[in-house]
Amino acid sequence: MREVTRKSLMVFTGTSYRELGEEIATGIGVTLGSVDISRFSNGEIYVRFLENVRGGDVFIVQTCAEPINDNIMELLIMIDALKRASAKRITAVMPYYGYSRQDKKTLAREPITAHLVADIVTAAGANRVVSVDLHAGQIQGFFDYPLDHVTALPLLASYIAKKNLKDMVVVSPDAGRVKVAKKLSDRLHLPMAIMHKRRPEKNVAEIAHVIGEVEGMNCVLIDDMVDTAGTMVEAADALKKRGAKDIYACATHPILSGSAVERIDLSAIKELVVTNSLPVPPERKIDKITVLSIAPLLANTITAVFKEESVSEIVGGDNQT
Repeated sequence: MREVTRKSLMVFTGTSYRELGEEIATGIGVTLGSVDISRFSNGEIYVRFLENVRGGDVFIVQTCAEPINDNIMELLIMIDALKRASAKRITAVMPYYGYSRQDKKTLAREPITAHLVADIVTAAGANRVVSVDLHAGQIQGFFDYPLDHVTALPLLASYIAKKNLKDMVVVSPDAGRVKVAKKLSDRLHLPMAIMHKRRPEKNVAEIAHVIGEVEGMNCVLIDDMVDTAGTMVEAADALKKRGAKDIYACATHPILSGSAVERIDLSAIKELVVTNSLPVPPERKIDKITVLSIAPLLANTITAVFKEESVSEIVGGDNQT
């Protein structure tokens, strides 16, 4: 007599952003799994899953929020615990992929840390990764198994479209974001402009040139992340100097480190629209910052992965960058 084994979908979350994990689980229609995560007095991380995961299709939601190194280590330990508990498949759901800006060598004796992160997630025992708006699409090639790369672009585009603004132009803050800006301009049926950015040092951005018509236009800046907000603020100031009207900015990942919030508050940016791929603490939620939820997007993606259905259809084919 042959017994048919049915897959069970299980969702757990680390401590980096439990609220997002709970929202995703609710969107899927499952209860967030129970796991004990604690710290020893010297800072070492302890993980124990409090329910049976044998044979389960398990998804761990763990975004790379601050403290980023602790949260990556916590993810690795959770993966290892699941592997040793005989989970059938382990998927690391990393809305923000840590160290994604270090995706290539630009100077001698530099690491490719984004590749290192891929290697250690693989070594820990992950079978699949889900991430949102990678800084560079080539990171997908750092894995020898599927990485489902989804995008918040439709969510951001829908929010901007509902404003019904006239005389709009989509602006790429640098050459690296041109492809994403083109996708946004196509979705909104708007013209596009490109800014030439240079970095004299890390976390410092200077806008040298603007290619395209921005005078008298409402501008929509698009980027994948806002860290110190140097790029966004410099871009907004440059657009204002060239006669732009209202300036809106969109980004998936609100890192908002250092004095980023203060810079945004004092800048020419009228509104910054981000997602909750990273937590935005109450003290950083100023009136200029609007946070949209990507939980429905990730819930639909996890469901599609579990059912072996198409992920690209969820975002209309915009998951390739």
